[in-house]
Amino acid sequence: MAEKVRILGISAFYHDSAAALVVDGEIVAAAQEERFTRKKHDFEFPRHAARYCLAEGGIVAADLDAVVFYDKPLLKFERILETYIAYAPRGIRSFFTSMPLWLREKLFVPSIIRDELGYQGEILFAEHHESHAASAFYPSPFREAAIVTLDGVGEWTTTSWGVGRDNRIELREEIRFPHSLGLLYSAFTYFTGFKVNSGEYKLMGLAPYGEPRYVDLILRELVDLKDDGSFRLNMKYFDYGAGLRMTNKRFADLFGGPPRAGEAEITQREMDMARSIQEVTEEIMLRIARHVHRETGMKRLCLAGGVALNCVGNGRILREGLFEDLWIQPAAGDAGGALGAALLVWHERYDKPRVLRGGRDSQRASYLGPAFPDEVIESYLKENAYPHEKLGGEEIGERVAALCESGAVVGWFQGRMEFGPRALGSRSIVGDARSPAMQKIMNLKIKYRESFRPFAPTVLEDRVSEYFDLDRESPYMLLTARVRRDKCVDCGPEAERARGLGKLDVVRSEIPAVTHVDYSARIQTVRREDNPGYYDMIEAFRRRTGCAVIINTSFNVRGEPIVCTPHDAYRCFMRTEMDYLVMGPFLLDKALQPKLEETADWRAEFALD
Repeated sequence: MAEKVRILGISAFYHDSAAALVVDGEIVAAAQEERFTRKKHDFEFPRHAARYCLAEGGIVAADLDAVVFYDKPLLKFERILETYIAYAPRGIRSFFTSMPLWLREKLFVPSIIRDELGYQGEILFAEHHESHAASAFYPSPFREAAIVTLDGVGEWTTTSWGVGRDNRIELREEIRFPHSLGLLYSAFTYFTGFKVNSGEYKLMGLAPYGEPRYVDLILRELVDLKDDGSFRLNMKYFDYGAGLRMTNKRFADLFGGPPRAGEAEITQREMDMARSIQEVTEEIMLRIARHVHRETGMKRLCLAGGVALNCVGNGRILREGLFEDLWIQPAAGDAGGALGAALLVWHERYDKPRVLRGGRDSQRASYLGPAFPDEVIESYLKENAYPHEKLGGEEIGERVAALCESGAVVGWFQGRMEFGPRALGSRSIVGDARSPAMQKIMNLKIKYRESFRPFAPTVLEDRVSEYFDLDRESPYMLLTARVRRDKCVDCGPEAERARGLGKLDVVRSEIPAVTHVDYSARIQTVRREDNPGYYDMIEAFRRRTGCAVIINTSFNVRGEPIVCTPHDAYRCFMRTEMDYLVMGPFLLDKALQPKLEETADWRAEFALD
C-alpha cells in the first residue's frame, strides 16, 4: 500500500493565522491560532494550531511530505516597497515601524517553519488569491464552477475570478492594489468607529438602520465602477496606501466631519454610511458575478476572500438567479488560505483527482478543530469541584430544549470546534428565537456588545423553507434571506415611525430574536448527519414549542475569540449572565457554581503547548 501524502498548510503574519492538515486529499484538521492563544485575530506563526493539526492526524512534523505557505512574502514585500516609494515621503514613520517585523519574520518564512515545527522537508509557496480560490473550489460539491475571490489585498491582487474544473484552477482576471473592495469597506469600518479586520461585521449589521443617502456620492467621488464590476478608487480620499490610516481629511470633509471615536454614540450619519457602503458593495459583487457568468457560462459559483463573509451580498447574488448554486468557503478570510494552499498542492503539484461526494462538500461541516472527550471534561469539572449533573445521551437535547423554552440562555460546548469565524453548533450560545427580549439580553448581558447587532438562527434544514425565503441549505451561516411573510408580524405605523436604533423595539416576526430590522436573517441550517446532538436538541425544542428555529451566537464575549477548551467555556460562562452550560453530557447550573477563581497554568491541563 502506498504511503499517504500529508500536507500542512500555513497562513500567518497578517491576521487570523491558521494551520490545516490535508492527508491524501482529505481535510483532517484546521484551526485558527487565536483559539489557542486567546488573542483575537492572532497573526503570529500558528505554532499551537499546527501542533494540534499534527496531533489530530496522529503524526509528527517529520511525517509531512510538504508544508505550504498561503502567499508569497517576497512578492508582497515588493508591493509594499513600491507603494512606500510611490507615496514617499508620506508614510515614512509607518515604513520604519513595519520594517523590523519584515526583517525579523516575514521575509524568513522557511526558517521560521523549520524552527517552529522541527521540520526539514519541502516548503512551498502559493499565491494569496490562488489559496483563496483553492479553498473555495476544491472543497465545494461542484465538478466545475466559476470562482471569485475578493479581499483587502494579497501580494498585489485584491479581486480575481477564474474557473475550476476537476482538479485544476485557472484565474483569468484580477484587480490590483490599491484598488480594493475589501479595503474600501474597511475604510468605512474605520471611519464609523469600528476596528478594521474585525468590525466589518458590525458595519454590515448596522446597515439596515440607515438610509442609502451616500450611494451616489460614493460612486461619484470614491469609486469609478464599470459595468463588468471592475473599479478604481480615487486614492486622494484614502491613506492606507501610505500605511498611516484608512482615510484622510478629504474623506472626512466629504462626509461632513471627522471619524466617529470608537465608543462614541452612533449617529444617523454612521447608520447611513453603513447602509450606503453596503449597497455599493453589493452592487460591485453583483456586477462582478454577472460579468463572470457571461464570460464563463458556468452554472455554479464559488466564493472566498474576506469580502465573501458579507452574507448579505452573497444572498443578493443568489437571489439574482445568475447561478444555480453558490458555495462559499466557511473560513473565507486569511485563515482559509492555509486550507486552500494545502489543497492546491495536493491537486496541482501532486496532480491528484478530486473525489466528489454526491452533492455534499468535503469541508466536514467545518467541524475541524479540537474535541475534548467526556472523561477529560469530567476530570476538569471534578478537579475544580464545579457542581454538575451528568445526563444520558438523549436527555441532553431534551433538557437544553426545555431550558431554552423557559427563557434560559445556555452555553453549548460539544464535539469538534468550528473552523472559521462562525459558531455552527459546537461552540455556541443558544436560546429561544421566539423571545422578543432575547436579542437585547444576549447583546447586553451575554456578549457585552453593541445593542444593534443581530443574531443568527439555526434551523433544521428540512424546515428552512417554512421560516425563510430560502430553498436550499446554508450550513455555514453565509447567506442572508428574508423571513417568510407568513411568519412576519404586521407592525403597522409603529414600524413606519421607527428610525435609527428605535427600530430595535419593533417586534417583526414570530421569531423576533433572529429577525433583523429589515426582516432578514443570517441563516444556518443543520443536518442530523453533520451534528446529531445539535439537530436533536433543536428537534426537541420544535416538539415542545412548534418552532424549529433557535437563536445561535458564538460562544465568546466581545473582544475574545470563540472558546476552545472546557476551561475557556467555563470561564466565559462564569463571566457572563449565561444561565446554564452544557459540556459533553455535563450540565452546569450558574446558580450552583462557586465564585470564579482564575488558574495561572490552566493551559497545561489540556496539553495545548
